[in-house]
Amino acid sequence: MSNTIGESPTAASAPPPPHEVEVLGRVLRVYSDGSIWRSDKPGIEVPVNDGSVLWKDVLFNATHNLHSGFLRLPLTKLQFLLLPRRRLLHLFQDVAALPQLLFEAVLRAPSRDHLPDYRLAPENRLPAAIEDGYGAVKWLQAQAVAEEPDTWLTEVVDFSRVFISGDSSGGNIAHNLAVRLGAGSGELAPVRVRGYVYLAPFFGGSVRTRSEAEGPKEAPLTLELVDRFWRLSIPAGETTDHPLVNPFGPNSPNLEKMDLDPILVVVGGSDLLKDRAGEYAEKLKKWGKKVEYVEFEGEQHDFFTTNPNSEPAKQVIILINKFIVANSI
Repeated sequence: MSNTIGESPTAASAPPPPHEVEVLGRVLRVYSDGSIWRSDKPGIEVPVNDGSVLWKDVLFNATHNLHSGFLRLPLTKLQFLLLPRRRLLHLFQDVAALPQLLFEAVLRAPSRDHLPDYRLAPENRLPAAIEDGYGAVKWLQAQAVAEEPDTWLTEVVDFSRVFISGDSSGGNIAHNLAVRLGAGSGELAPVRVRGYVYLAPFFGGSVRTRSEAEGPKEAPLTLELVDRFWRLSIPAGETTDHPLVNPFGPNSPNLEKMDLDPILVVVGGSDLLKDRAGEYAEKLKKWGKKVEYVEFEGEQHDFFTTNPNSEPAKQVIILINKFIVANSI
């Protein structure tokens, strides 16, 4: 068949240019040919390092080039000799930069903080992030038993008093680790997980909750955005009732029959996802689990990171502090 007059054979056979199929603000664009553009700019500005908190970056997964940040207070030689080793708060964050909240956690809470990376979707769909979370705690175990561990960590950390926390998608990771490790985290010995902190946990499900259906349309986290996040992250062909997404899905583990370590759940009262977190805490309490649920009236999803100097954000630090102390005995 001949080409249209004036049209070259090359132009006639050239495929159409790729177009955007998913857009997440200025952060991520997915194109029709499968290519992905991701911004390299941090989502939150990193506060100025004034020396009040020390920071070290460590490669814990060479295969996937995953790093972990460690935060601790600077110590004089005398302080080091007098200060007992502290609890380790193992934090999974869903932001591109370290928010002020975490510096406050180190300064005010009785802990040293460990912040591991995990692979991002849609390049790496679930369960990649969960496996990376598990790999991070196994790396801690390796440090605890190593003949030549990283002393920057082992000098100041009590591996028998570890807490795992996560913010938003990190809260989902924390839940899945709690289920995988079970009470006592025996497979991690001598590392001992004492509790879990879920900050605005990102759970899903095929049936809308009331807060999802009736949530404020002007909220930073909208229902359309939630659906888009799940489309980009759940395994291909799956729904939001997948066990890694919905704790009470048809194929999810039976949490009623599981022994779990203590859990603290913190949400904003105007968070679109608050009903899922509330249902989670309510059911686990009913089944005899040790769960604390705290809701901050009028606050949105991730209020503690978007406005870390606010009074509610400071109260979150106090809650975490109390939870750590109460469950470290």
